[in-house]
Amino acid sequence: MDEVDQIVAAWRRERPDADVSAMEVLSRVTRLAKHLDRLRKQAFAIADLDSWEWDVLAALRRTGPPYELSPGQLVAATMVTSGTMTNRVDRLVERDLVVRRADPADRRGVLVSLTPGGLSRVDAALDALLVREHQLLSGLSPTDRAAIAAGLAALTNSFGT
Repeated sequence: MDEVDQIVAAWRRERPDADVSAMEVLSRVTRLAKHLDRLRKQAFAIADLDSWEWDVLAALRRTGPPYELSPGQLVAATMVTSGTMTNRVDRLVERDLVVRRADPADRRGVLVSLTPGGLSRVDAALDALLVREHQLLSGLSPTDRAAIAAGLAALTNSFGT
């Protein structure tokens, strides 16, 4: 029995009229998210990155060479506002992790590209993250992992994201 079981049992005792079954899943997701956030911060710290920096650099890295996107594409990939993205790109440029360049296909457009330093940092962060994530899931069988992934995908898809 874990803390969530205890919380659910208490609610069922105090409010037998309320269906608290959703808490059995979502309270665990919330607790897991907190653990995962700490784990990710530790992994990103190895590469001297903050979580928000990882989000932008990883979005660029996943595109493949030449590792560049427009600011609008970065906004969509990271789910932040355009103003937030402008601030983030400015800060990453200051750290020499990305550069801005004119978009050759659109004179008014800009592309954001990984620098060699940004590429090495995001790869180091990914390696550290994967080690930790695999450790976190080490107690689950491949079948259990697949079932959890499918269930979470179905839940996420219900939000349209």
